[in-house]
Amino acid sequence: MHKSVGGEKVARPEKVAAVAEIKDKLSRAQGVVLADYRGLNVAQATELRKKLREAGVEYKVLKNTLTTIAAREIGLDDLVPLLTGPTAVAFGYDDPVAPAKILSEFAKTNRDLELKGGVLEGKVLDVDGVKALAELPSREELLAQVVRGMQAPIAGLVNVLQGTIRNFVYALDAVRKQKEEAGA
Repeated sequence: MHKSVGGEKVARPEKVAAVAEIKDKLSRAQGVVLADYRGLNVAQATELRKKLREAGVEYKVLKNTLTTIAAREIGLDDLVPLLTGPTAVAFGYDDPVAPAKILSEFAKTNRDLELKGGVLEGKVLDVDGVKALAELPSREELLAQVVRGMQAPIAGLVNVLQGTIRNFVYALDAVRKQKEEAGA
């Protein structure tokens, strides 16, 4: 990464730019999952990339040395031990669960993909942490649950109000009938 100029090591501009890009991705991502992709054939890798892309997850094969420098510079020192062997990284910017969910599901049917760990909102996770994260509902599922939770009380309130109005109408009708009978 460095070349020597007058006894001082100077980083090559393209590597400095690559480290800056990795730092940016790691900092912006809500959820990150690292995997060893050795053994995946082209068709499997293409299928995985397609699933990740459809979910809005960025998937990159990164150099461990550059990723190590980037991780250390942003305080993710615990990520460094995971950076051995071929490393593919999935970055979830909008949904922190999506990378874990997709890679975990894919690893169940494609044994050649091995999860290494990940990062959730600045905290490094081991493989078990990534698998636990994958079991959580996605952002869309959580939003649907919230909406259902909000609809239930509203529907109950509507039913109560309808019942009250219905009873009021019955009472008015009874008073009307009583007055008609009294007036007749």
